[in-house]
Amino acid sequence: MPVDTVRKSRTRAGVTRTAGRMSLAGEAYMRLEGLIVTLELQPGGVFSEADLSRKVRIGRTPLREALQRLQAQRLVTTLPRRGVVVSDINIVDYLAVLETRRVLDRLVATKAARRASPEQRTALEETARAMAVAAERGDMAEFMRLDTGFDRVVEAASRSSFALQASVPLHAHCRRFWYLYRHNGDLRRAAELHSGLMHAVAAGDEKAAGAASDSLVDYLEEFARTALDLA
Repeated sequence: MPVDTVRKSRTRAGVTRTAGRMSLAGEAYMRLEGLIVTLELQPGGVFSEADLSRKVRIGRTPLREALQRLQAQRLVTTLPRRGVVVSDINIVDYLAVLETRRVLDRLVATKAARRASPEQRTALEETARAMAVAAERGDMAEFMRLDTGFDRVVEAASRSSFALQASVPLHAHCRRFWYLYRHNGDLRRAAELHSGLMHAVAAGDEKAAGAASDSLVDYLEEFARTALDLA
């Protein structure tokens, strides 16, 4: 076999291995984030890498890459010889998250209203209807699954990579707070506000999308203060 062919073959094999590792790291991240958001990994809990590897059924190397990403997002802290600590939920930090999220979410929503594809607009309309049904049934798990899907569609539609780099981790913090205090929430109202935003983006109405985004964050702030009796 010619030398150039051997080199190309090795390069392709190396790229394939790297892509596979990155894919596993992404999968590990999604699984760990899900466990943190739903409080299956409790705030303040300490876990070894071996524990987490068993929970997500993914090996140590991609797991460590996922943990680095989660640490950058302040969802975990890695302590030498102690393991991985899931971050506590701090109300002061949470209100600061909402303050930042207000600005970024409005930007993402307006860009999504302008740039969404027909398929993405249809997906948002369908998600809005499904979320209303989940809220009516009181199905928190389905509501949160749809909320995550809604975020993903709007994020992709916005095509605003720098805003998303900052805003995506904030949504994970918000979902975790909601799970902790979910019994204080009004699921129907939350669904109504989410649906208003989805309808505005689907309609391509940038002004309405920005206003709907602000209204949703207003509710999240109200929810936080009511849950903690800070009003």
